[in-house]
Amino acid sequence: WGANIGSLELRTKGGETRLRAIFPYGRETVLAEGIGAGRERREIIAARAFAERLATQEDVHFLSRHDFNKPLASRSAGTLTLTESDEALTIDATISAEMGQVSYVRDFLSAHAAGLIRGLSPGFRVRPGGETVEERGAAILRTIKAADLIEISAVTKPAYPQAQIEARNWQPIGEVARRMSHRPAALRWR
Repeated sequence: WGANIGSLELRTKGGETRLRAIFPYGRETVLAEGIGAGRERREIIAARAFAERLATQEDVHFLSRHDFNKPLASRSAGTLTLTESDEALTIDATISAEMGQVSYVRDFLSAHAAGLIRGLSPGFRVRPGGETVEERGAAILRTIKAADLIEISAVTKPAYPQAQIEARNWQPIGEVARRMSHRPAALRWR
């Protein structure tokens, strides 16, 4: 599943689409470049940062582009399962054949197939005392240790570039098969 760099895999069978996404923990990213006298701001989401929220079974949504008007799956609907390990948060979602007929869902699936949506991005609130901030050279590093995951989204440009989307069908056909046959094996299933 490519847990070392993050991924989103889509499989369609019988009109239903299943998604599996991996959001890796412990990866540092630049949120804001140091401009002028400003300092670069970096962030890391620590392993199991979302554990408390996930244990409560409270609702979390899988969205298209952080838009709550474009849900793809949710825990309360029984179409989203979230599993944490020390390495990553794993997202398993199911889009029913009926939801696959909704225009924004078709738009998401088409944009993903065209290679336009390749990132994953979590939406969360940091719990009180759930972060540390330290100076690291000319940068400021924030480490998220405890946060409430509200949603995770498929996006065009993620803040965490390691959390990239890749697609795989049961049997690639047409354009997907052509693209896959021209890519080096090491890049096919990241």
